[in-house]
Formats: sequence, C-alpha cells, structure tokens
Amino acid sequence: MAWSQPRQITFRMLYFFIFFGLGGFFPLLSVYFREEGLTGTQIGMILSVGPIVMVLAQPIWGLICDYTQRSKQVLTLATLLTGICGLGYLVHNAYSWMLVTAILLAIFQASIIPISDSLTMSYVHRIKGDYGQIRLWGAVGFASAAYLIGEWAEMSGLTVIFIGFAGAMTLSALIATKLPQERVSFETDLRTGLTQLMKLPQFPLFLMGTFFVFGPIQANNVYFGLFIQDLGGTVAGVGLGFLLAAGSEAPVMRFAGKWIKRRGLLSVAMFASLVSALRWFFYGYEPSVEWVYITTISQGLSIGLFIPSAIQYVRNIAPKEVQTTAIALYSAVGTGLGNWFFTLLGGIIMDHFHIFATYLFFGGSTLCGVGMIFIVKRLDKKIGRVMT
Repeated sequence: MAWSQPRQITFRMLYFFIFFGLGGFFPLLSVYFREEGLTGTQIGMILSVGPIVMVLAQPIWGLICDYTQRSKQVLTLATLLTGICGLGYLVHNAYSWMLVTAILLAIFQASIIPISDSLTMSYVHRIKGDYGQIRLWGAVGFASAAYLIGEWAEMSGLTVIFIGFAGAMTLSALIATKLPQERVSFETDLRTGLTQLMKLPQFPLFLMGTFFVFGPIQANNVYFGLFIQDLGGTVAGVGLGFLLAAGSEAPVMRFAGKWIKRRGLLSVAMFASLVSALRWFFYGYEPSVEWVYITTISQGLSIGLFIPSAIQYVRNIAPKEVQTTAIALYSAVGTGLGNWFFTLLGGIIMDHFHIFATYLFFGGSTLCGVGMIFIVKRLDKKIGRVMT
C-alpha cells in the first residue's frame, strides 16, 4: 500500500536510532570501566546484572502495555528514561554506584525491544509487509554508531559515549510518538505454555543449544573492546571492529530467508553456530588485530543467520496457542540467562587467566550448542517434521 511507506520509514528510523544508541554505548562501556580501574570480575558483574533484570522486568512491562493498551506511549516514556539512566554512570565511579545504575538502566531498557518488535510485527502483519526489511536498520544503526562514537571517543574521551546514548534514546522517544497506535498483546500463560512445550523433546534441547550459542555472542559485545585493546588496538579501533562486525549482519539478514528455504531452519542455525565457534577459537589463539578485523565479517553469518532461523524454528515447533510463550522463553534463555552467565564467567576467567582464555571458553561452549542443535535436527528427522 502506498500510504504505508511513510509509516515504514518511521519504524526503520526507530530501529536505527535505538540501535545507534546501543551500538555507541555498550561496546565501549567495558573499556570505560577498565579505564576507571575496575577488574574483569567487576566488569562482568556490572554488565551481567542487566540481562537478568531485563528478564524479570519484561513481563511487568508487558502487563503495563496490556492494561493500558498504550504501547506506543509506554515505549516513548521508557526509551527517554533509558537514556537518562545511562547518564547515571557519570555521577560517580564507585563500583557499587555503577552496579545500581546498571540495574536501573536495565529496568527501563527491558521494555524497548519487546514493545518495538510487537508494534512492528502487528504493523507488518496488518499490511503484509516484511519484518526483516525493517529490522535490518537496527544493524545499520548499531554499526554506524560503533564507528562514529568510537572515533569521537578517541578524540574527546570515553565520557562522550553517555552523551551519544542519551541523545540517541531521546531521538528514539520522539520518533516513537509518530508510530501508529497498533493493538498488541503480551499476555502469556506461562504454566500452560511450559506444560505443552516441555512435552516436545526438541524444545528444551533447542533452548539449551541457544543458551550455549547465543550467550557467548551476547557476551562478546562486552569483551570485544577489551580484546581489541589487549591486541594493541585503540578506542577508535574498537569502533572499527564493531562497524565491520555489525555492518556484516544487514546484508546477510536481507537474504537469510532464501537460504533458510533452501537449506532448512536447523541446518542454517547449525551452520551459523559453527561459524561462531570457529571465530571464538581463532580469537583465543591471539591473532593479530588486522586478522581480527578481517574475520569480524563472519558475525554476519553467525548472527544474521542464527537469529531468523532460531526464532522461526521456535515459532514453528510451538503449538499456535503458546507461540508467544515459546518466543518469550527463547529470548529469556538466549539474551537473558545466556548473556548473564557468559558475561559474568567471562570476566572471572579474564581475571584469573587472560582475555584469550575467555574466548577459548566461548568457543568450547558454542561447540556444545552446535551438538545440541544437531541432536534436535536428528529428533526432527525421526519424528518426520518437514519445516526444519
């Protein structure tokens, strides 16, 4: 529909600026913490508390949206408050204060992606659009910010990451006011959903596979900046690395659907996971920073293929009445528990050994995930499913 094009631009701008804020902030936050004198364990603790808080806070935001039926307004307010909370790190550099700031930030940040995705999915379903064509602008925003904010931080100091984050979130809030008022629901019957989903032997195994694959991918966003610096790179070099890595995701996402149709959901997910494992092992053997930059484009294959194939598999395998619960559990395990576990343990390993040992740990864990997805694929074949 011709009238829908301006609305699609609004959704694309929303994703661009949300992820612009995230891309210029979280990749460099661990570098800022180390400059402030924090240990790897402290960095891991601060940046791992967020995912757990977000898992706990997301259902509350869902209840607020369901009760008010004003998801657009909730998104606007929460996005603005997220940016303000990010500035809290500038108030004091004490470890305890930074931990409190991370918790407050996570409470509001927890609402942003689920509400944005729900509004977008409702919109594209109504106009028969393509979610992937809108969502890829998030990858573009993340990659752009990682480079631009990295260059700015190299020239002006790392405190600019907080200014950039607050500015991008304020713009996102303004853009959210222009979204259509879509009617969305976040209701999930967790007890009934779990009972039905756990009867499917593939589902818990796939969740475990997601934990071991996506957890290290999320934790890499914390430790990649420190890894680049330990190899001799600069703050601007950290931004360049994230630009190459995140920038490779959008082109792959654009064609992921065709590859999934040709090869199958689980084959694509397993291939993407194997690419991740090889990347982490490579990092564990202390390559030159130039080779790291070259191999960052493998992130396009790992994330750009794993996300669409994994979420579609979860949606396909779940009975229709519990699909929302299945996707919520998938998100909680991968971006919540997995992120928390590998971020926390990654920092402890870095303190006791070095950053390269952290990446060897990521590689071994991801291989475990590959094995679990392979078992799920065998189970599917045995049962005779045709969508995998």
